[in-house]
Amino acid sequence: MIERWNRDQVLALAPDASSKKAAQGVSSPGKWSGCGVTADAVWGECKGSGSKPYRACVDLSEPAYRCNCPSRKFPCKHALGLLLLWSADGVPAAEEPADWVAEWLEGRRGRAAKAAEAGTARAARAAEPGPADGRRAAQREQRVTAGLSDLERWLADQVRQGIAKSRRHDQWDELVKRLIDAQAPGVAGSLSRLGAALDGDDWPARLLSEYALLHLLCVAHRSLPLRVGGGSEIRSDALDGEAVRGEAAPVGLLEKVRDRIGFPMTKEEVLARGTVRDLWDVLGRRDEEHDRLIARRVWLRGRATGRAALVLSFAPVGQALDASLVTGTTIDADLAFYPGSAPLRAVVAARHDTARHDTVRHDPAHRDPAHDDLAHRDPGRHGDVRDGPAPHDVARDRGAMAGPPPGLTVEQALDEVAEALAGDPWLDSWPLVLEGVTPAGSGSRLLAGPSGGLPLHPSAGTPWRLVATSGGHPLTVAAEWTPRGLRPLTTWDEEGRVIVL
Repeated sequence: MIERWNRDQVLALAPDASSKKAAQGVSSPGKWSGCGVTADAVWGECKGSGSKPYRACVDLSEPAYRCNCPSRKFPCKHALGLLLLWSADGVPAAEEPADWVAEWLEGRRGRAAKAAEAGTARAARAAEPGPADGRRAAQREQRVTAGLSDLERWLADQVRQGIAKSRRHDQWDELVKRLIDAQAPGVAGSLSRLGAALDGDDWPARLLSEYALLHLLCVAHRSLPLRVGGGSEIRSDALDGEAVRGEAAPVGLLEKVRDRIGFPMTKEEVLARGTVRDLWDVLGRRDEEHDRLIARRVWLRGRATGRAALVLSFAPVGQALDASLVTGTTIDADLAFYPGSAPLRAVVAARHDTARHDTVRHDPAHRDPAHDDLAHRDPGRHGDVRDGPAPHDVARDRGAMAGPPPGLTVEQALDEVAEALAGDPWLDSWPLVLEGVTPAGSGSRLLAGPSGGLPLHPSAGTPWRLVATSGGHPLTVAAEWTPRGLRPLTTWDEEGRVIVL
């Protein structure tokens, strides 16, 4: 049986504030009939305004939702209300799901199997590119190189002329359009978000920092392809054009540069690189809107490997986002990581049954090569569980998973972020689990532990809920590190219950 979620975890799934309020209005037992819950599903019929009740059910293993109401929100208020009723222990256990629920679950399993087969076929086709693919790739490389050359000249002009007149949010619009035409969407997106750096009294320093990172990306794209390989090579120096001899650059760094520029990689290509199986704690999520597109960041951390992971999903404003990863839960899953020198972004390749007392065995044949590189650099951090079992043999006792995940001291967290930045200088966020910290400082704007403290992001304000949960006592807190401070995501109270911040 999947551990029952609490109220916070359920409400965190709501697509908006109005859905939260509406769900609470339909969560009373008197609204529901024909309810039941099994190891992987919960269902019920909710009385509505019509003559027939709405049928709602949730596949708890994903989760996935189904309701025959006309709402376009996902999950709808009825699915959320049903989960709230379940979280309050108001749904009786059942031996088997209702017929209509079993039919839906069976259909989902069948569609998932067909999708997996189709993905394998697409990956096989992608592995055999034709001559036309090569020509298109070469043309794109030329366009990207020309676009980044324009960006370099523009950045040089900005620094030479000074940035006193740069506090205009539209000054880079034309350059963004040129970079999009040059098929460098990653750089175009970074440039279009520079407006956020213009807020506050420290805007000159922040803007120059962003300019420096863009310039570094241009330089890396120009110089790294000449340095990838074994041993030292003659290359054209990125700064002064002179030929120098330098050490070979790691392939992962070039892959990260290409990713930041916006060269695409399909899901099938990512899955073909291998997977990492672990018990992944879902630490929290954050939604951001840009150009009427909402990006959802979901942060995970492996219990055995200690690896951090970011699962991204996107949807236009008003449409449903992926809600399959529930904050505060622990999933047994295979994750495939996008390439890079500090791999972070991942896709969930497969989930495994959550039966008790099973064992996760990491198959070396299915490991992500980037994981082995990280373990070689710091075996103590990425290769072993801190004060726990080896990563190749992890007991999956779901009862043992209750409570907060293993955490770091402030000093260890800073070391981890420094290592990640060494691999990816353009990194703007990283998930951390801090152990034994308390809100401190003026306005409780600091998470402090015995070895130091870390400031909160200016947008976090005073974290009243965190302060109330702490009561002056140390807590385990999951947070998103950013260059401007921490964004608290989740904490756990003294009884191990999840508190979504």
